[in-house]
Amino acid sequence: MEFQELFNGIVVQGLFEELSNFFSTHLFTFGGKQFSIGSMVELLFQLIIVLVISNLTKQLLKQRVFPGVGLNIGTSESLSTIGSYVVTLIGFFVVIESTGINFSSLTVFAGAIGLGFGIGLQNITSNFISGITLLFEQPVKVGDYIEVEQLAGIVEDISIRSTTIRTINNVFVIVPNSRFLENGVVNWSYRDPKCRIVIPILVVDESDSLTVMEALLAAARQESRVLAAPSPEVYFKGLDAEKSMLKFELLVWIERPIEQDSIKSALQFLIEAEFRDRDLDTKAAPTDIVFNDLPTIAQLLQGIQNGSPPKAIAPDKPISGWLLRDLLKKVSYFQHCSDVELRQVIEKGYRKKLAAGEVIARENDPGDAFYLILSGAVEVVVESIDQQVAVRRSGEFIGEMSLLLGTPRSATLRTIEDTILFIVDHANLQSLLSSHHELADQIAEALSQRQEALKSLGVTVTEATKEETPFQLIRKQIESIFDL
Repeated sequence: MEFQELFNGIVVQGLFEELSNFFSTHLFTFGGKQFSIGSMVELLFQLIIVLVISNLTKQLLKQRVFPGVGLNIGTSESLSTIGSYVVTLIGFFVVIESTGINFSSLTVFAGAIGLGFGIGLQNITSNFISGITLLFEQPVKVGDYIEVEQLAGIVEDISIRSTTIRTINNVFVIVPNSRFLENGVVNWSYRDPKCRIVIPILVVDESDSLTVMEALLAAARQESRVLAAPSPEVYFKGLDAEKSMLKFELLVWIERPIEQDSIKSALQFLIEAEFRDRDLDTKAAPTDIVFNDLPTIAQLLQGIQNGSPPKAIAPDKPISGWLLRDLLKKVSYFQHCSDVELRQVIEKGYRKKLAAGEVIARENDPGDAFYLILSGAVEVVVESIDQQVAVRRSGEFIGEMSLLLGTPRSATLRTIEDTILFIVDHANLQSLLSSHHELADQIAEALSQRQEALKSLGVTVTEATKEETPFQLIRKQIESIFDL
């Protein structure tokens, strides 16, 4: 037993000596200092510690120190990055000094290396210096919305070599820092984020200019993201002689430049609605007559020459289908909605295709949406008694009661043929009701006339009138469900 322990001790001691000799193996001499495998491992470990301390310093400054001072996100990001670089640089020199390297003996070598790097790494050096310039001068900061070389997006991060930009399509683009100093940069967030956007408008030359101005200003004042001060303006730019159209420009101020495309689109919808209400036309009259169907024209002329009256030519395809706007107005609760209000529903709703036999919603499911049937057919089945109570076809709507009152589904909805639905969900309707409070009153008024609405809430008319009217009960229910 003692022999075995002695043998094991000799083996362990031998292994230790082998490892010691391995880590003591001389590799090279640099700056008057001999480097072995062990010293290189130690040096690498020290450098890792420096990098960890540098990263912790950056996070501490960015998350704890600068927010307490009241600095904005861009400035705190820049200063914390600079702080981490300073810690890294100091730590690097401390580690090198601790190894015993003689810097004076490296002067010529460092000069040669620096020259080689300067020639071979011009772009990296340029980006490095540009990164330092961006961090100190801050013409571009983290959080800014910028445009550079037809690339637009929000600055997510500025590093020593490159800058990360997130576009409005949520695509991350890595841009070398030198491009920000070599090219013109549009910084929409610099100093004052407010900016003015211009929407050109053409109307037929017979239009009344004052009516056009009134319509444009009315549209601008309906968009909540347009600032009231500075107020919207309309410029009359004269006549477009080539198109025989009057040229106008609507100028509005906004404070979130990244939303300018969305705001322009919303304004175009509002302008179209205002123009339609005032019978303003934006389509120029055709100046050329184009004969697209010469055989048909010849047939008509031949009939006239023979003394027979011309017959109406039936179109190749019958006009069919409904506009979503018209379908929504068939729902009693939306009958009095303006086109602008209905546009919000249409914008945020979505279509869904279902095969025959698919279940749309089951009995007792939460009412989180209602459906317009664009094509196909849907059966309404009460599964508790296994009975079909109705069949809804294209142009009809289903499931609105559960959504509006927040009650469970009273029946199962199932397609009986291939069907396309337009779906209005809870979030969609909540957005509409939040911006148009009078619509909630209209819906409550319509529902209060329906006995099944009160019944679904477990209230009879006689019970309702003791303390609150049916309208008040339903209005409170809608406010609770949609957080109004």
